[in-house]
Amino acid sequence: MKFACTIALAALIAGLSFSADAAGTPEQRRACRADAMKFCREFVPHVRKITACMEHNMRRLSPACRSQFK
Repeated sequence: MKFACTIALAALIAGLSFSADAAGTPEQRRACRADAMKFCREFVPHVRKITACMEHNMRRLSPACRSQFK
């Protein structure tokens, strides 16, 4: 289960609009992991749906995660 969540979160990070590496930096993954699981768990592993969910919940995201969407 933990491995599946890790893979799903990697897919989430890859779907976000980052200017760095497509898979996201370790900082970006740390910033959004908890928020993704808190607000968008039901959409795993669908990257586009997770990304849309995160954007929909932008005001509820942690400041660190929110900053990754800019």
